[in-house]
Formats: sequence, C-alpha cells, structure tokens
Amino acid sequence: MKKYCFWIGIVLLLVACGKRGPLVLPEALVPAAINDLRVEQKGNRFLVCWSRPGKEEWGGFLENLAGFRVFRRDVLPPDQDCEECPNAYRVVKLIDPEYLQDVFQIGSRYCFFDSELQNRNTYQYKVVSFNKDGATSKDSNKVRKTKLVPPAAPVLSAMKTPDSVILQWKIPSATQGESLEGFSLYRKQGNEVMPLSPIATLKADSTSFSDPHMEYGVLYYYAVRTIAKIGPDLVESDLSNIVEGKFSLAE
Repeated sequence: MKKYCFWIGIVLLLVACGKRGPLVLPEALVPAAINDLRVEQKGNRFLVCWSRPGKEEWGGFLENLAGFRVFRRDVLPPDQDCEECPNAYRVVKLIDPEYLQDVFQIGSRYCFFDSELQNRNTYQYKVVSFNKDGATSKDSNKVRKTKLVPPAAPVLSAMKTPDSVILQWKIPSATQGESLEGFSLYRKQGNEVMPLSPIATLKADSTSFSDPHMEYGVLYYYAVRTIAKIGPDLVESDLSNIVEGKFSLAE
C-alpha cells in the first residue's frame, strides 16, 4: 500500500509541475556529436573540414551553438603511443561561428588549413562543439593523416581567345613513390580567396583546359594543383602560379 501511494504521489507531483512527455536528461541537451570530420593534404598543409550539428544529443533542434574546438595529437610508434594520456591532444583551433577569421564556411560545412606539420609525422584529429551554456558534445569521429612531401605543382600559362581562355601546363616529373593521378583546376574572381573546390578535375595525361563557363567582361584568375597517389593516400600539390583570362570580344 505504501509503495502504491508513493507512485501516486509522484504522478500527482509531475502533473502539478506541468510535466509532459519523456524527461530529457541534462547530458542530452548538448550538441550532437559530429560524425563527418575529414582531413585532406593540399600542398604542405592539411585541410580539416566538418559539418555544423543541427540537433542536440537527444534529437531536438540545436539553437545555441557557440563554437568548436579542434584537437590534434601526434601519433607515436605503437610501443609509445597513448591516446588516453591527459596531454595527448592539444587544441589547434578554437572557432567562433560569428567571427570565423581564417576559417571557411561553405553552407553548413567549416574548413581551415593546418600548417604546423612535420613531414612523415602522423597526426590524429577530433572536434567537439559547445553551446552557449558551455556544455560540450561528445568527440567526433577521429581521423589520422600522415604528412607527406607533396608532388610538384605545374607551371601554368594562359592563351586568351575572344570567347575563352585556354590553360596549358607541362606534366611535372613524379618522384619515387608517386603515381600521377590527375590535376585539379581552380578559378576565382577579383579579390576572392581561391575556392577549396575545383571547377574541374582532369586525367593524368591532360595538359590543357578551356573554360566553357565564362561570363562576358568578367576577369577570372586560375590555378592548378597536381594530384598524386603516394602509398594509399591521394595528395595535392600546392597551387600553381595564378594566371588570368577574360571573355571579351574586343580582345
């Protein structure tokens, strides 16, 4: 009888307090964990990217995202490595979505370049987000990447025509252990930063490209990267020199 009265009292208390539906524990009110962290090597830098979480851990809409912390650690030989050690990771980037500075935002995706790297060292990354109350998400997926010596960048030239620009380059010599995979073409306008995504990816035997998507009177700037396979990894070179082209009937 006492147990029955106890549960009746709990129900009455919840009704009196206006409780409706399942209770949400405080630890479920944090941002949901990020699960699409990616790291790519471009030149001598790593491009680190992930998507903004849209929900809280329990599934509700995330409204008070305050920022991200990106962590990195050096991966040591197996007999020395200790991922769980207190000082294994350090924060390499603290990001406020309202003041991105050198962080790129493409839709819901955030990216930045990490340049504090040593050749042949392996690094592991993870990222967490936090809300305005300071509550932090669980760790994202973890990504390992070994810093390799990148392939050589092509030397680019441009031949202007009345309605296009033809980009030309010589195929750079591959070093031992490299397998040439192709080239990535990039384009920007004015004072823009060269975008992270190429306008075209070409095969390894390509030596020229004609841009079919130019607007009349607009001045464009172009660059190209070599793509090589080194071991199991695809690595892009640094950007080539930048050339310009414009669709203008007067030229």
